[in-house]
Amino acid sequence: MSEASLVRRRAATLLAGILLALIVVLAGPAAPASAHATLVSTTPAANSVVSQPPAAVVLTFSEPVSPIAGKVRVTGPSGRADGGEPRVEGTNVTIDLGPNTPNGTYLVSYRVISADGHPVTGAFTFSIGAPSPGGAPTEAAEAATSPVVTALFPVARYLGYAGLALLVGAVLVLTALWPQRLASAGLVRVAYVGAVLIAVATVLEVVLEVPYVMGGGLFGAGAEAWKEVLGSRFGTAHLVRLGVLGVSLILLRPVVRGRSWGSDRILLCVLGVVGLATWSVSGHPGASPAPMVTVLADMVHLGSMGVWLGGLIMLFLFVLPRANAAELAAIVPVWSRWATYAVGALLLTGLAQALIEVGSFDALIDTRYGWLVMAKAGLVLVILAVASTSRRLVAPIATAEPGAAHRLRMIVLAEVAIIAVVLATTAVLVQTTPARTAVDQVEGPPLQSISLTSKLFTLQGDIQPAAVGINEIHLYAFAPTGGEIKIEQWTATAALPSQGIEPIEINLLAITPSHAYGQVTLPVAGAWEFTLTLRTTEIDQATVKAQVQIAPD
Repeated sequence: MSEASLVRRRAATLLAGILLALIVVLAGPAAPASAHATLVSTTPAANSVVSQPPAAVVLTFSEPVSPIAGKVRVTGPSGRADGGEPRVEGTNVTIDLGPNTPNGTYLVSYRVISADGHPVTGAFTFSIGAPSPGGAPTEAAEAATSPVVTALFPVARYLGYAGLALLVGAVLVLTALWPQRLASAGLVRVAYVGAVLIAVATVLEVVLEVPYVMGGGLFGAGAEAWKEVLGSRFGTAHLVRLGVLGVSLILLRPVVRGRSWGSDRILLCVLGVVGLATWSVSGHPGASPAPMVTVLADMVHLGSMGVWLGGLIMLFLFVLPRANAAELAAIVPVWSRWATYAVGALLLTGLAQALIEVGSFDALIDTRYGWLVMAKAGLVLVILAVASTSRRLVAPIATAEPGAAHRLRMIVLAEVAIIAVVLATTAVLVQTTPARTAVDQVEGPPLQSISLTSKLFTLQGDIQPAAVGINEIHLYAFAPTGGEIKIEQWTATAALPSQGIEPIEINLLAITPSHAYGQVTLPVAGAWEFTLTLRTTEIDQATVKAQVQIAPD
């Protein structure tokens, strides 16, 4: 093996290691992705008591959603479903109630798919006339989405982006920059590797989407779940992507064989645009307040990324090591202009998307999405600094200055490595609630969070607004190892010994086997002591305590 081949192999191994490490670091510890639509209001209002039976229950979301069949229900005091099939009108989901609606407490539960393919789940109660003596009705708990599913989504996105860059870069260099005297087998293999990565990532995303939106693990989903996902905009876009990829590979055969491709190039360009659109319409851009702008911007953004990153990889792996001085003098200035155009398009479209998806300065600094956007912007600035160095080597290469090509190759490697980090950040961004939505979620009343452990479980909770008056409590239980757990019975009290207030019982409603909700009225401010007892079996239970500071009204 020649020294040049050994250097290329070591560089490729290093680059693969960087990509793998980024996937592990950024995707592995990520928390389950939040739903990207939020419940704005309900009619009747949550936890309210109405004097007359409403004609329907209306759920209003921040953006259009698609109800999952059988997952949007109104359960009456008798314990049976009392609502009809949900219907969607804009951002409203309406469930009609029957003419003979008895008094008592009703449980409304929902699981819908937001416009960008993420599930939105929740439940609330309301009462007609007066609350039921026995409390709220219960229903079979929904299976929680496996954390493995949510962790694998960024990995699938990353593979798809990497495949797009390899395919676009290889085709671009083959058709426009590759010297005819050189064998093109390596570039052809890279193009096919890119196509395979796109196909694998596309199939993996669909496979993950089924348990992601329906709940549960990777396996065991029924035909109805697959039908639900494949019939959604997310599923349709991914099926179209696979079809476009297959037809494109057929049209690319003359290119990889070195033949003329004539009128096929127009059709191939059209297919390329359609393929890029499948990423945009099935993600955040398709669900933004200005979808026409964000979808178009995202398509240009993805295409520019493919040209820039893919071209850099081909330049590093094939062009710079194999082309002679005369060929480099012709190729590098052309590539430099293309890279400048691609970078300009990336910056403009990235700025447009950020302005829409972030929306405000508070959203930029107060949300995870905003911090990821700032991190991505910082990395892009570093890349631009490195790229400016590489552009200064264009003239020396054109004059065949000794060592210029080697220096450029090392700088290109640095660019590729940093862009790989940017790609990983982008893969995580896709699974993160947009700042414009997340800031709406955090701008509500303040809350106090608690985290407690025992030998039987780990308990996390939120108390909102943590002030004098009515407080809502959400409790989430986990196994000591972090997995799922089923709680047979929830018991909670709140006391303020310093003011002589005895324990106040908190009525908790089990929403899922590991999630309970309740309300308690706290009359005065102070350091309240919450005592929480969870029974996991007929004989096993444990009690944990937490002090929560309750503010004045």
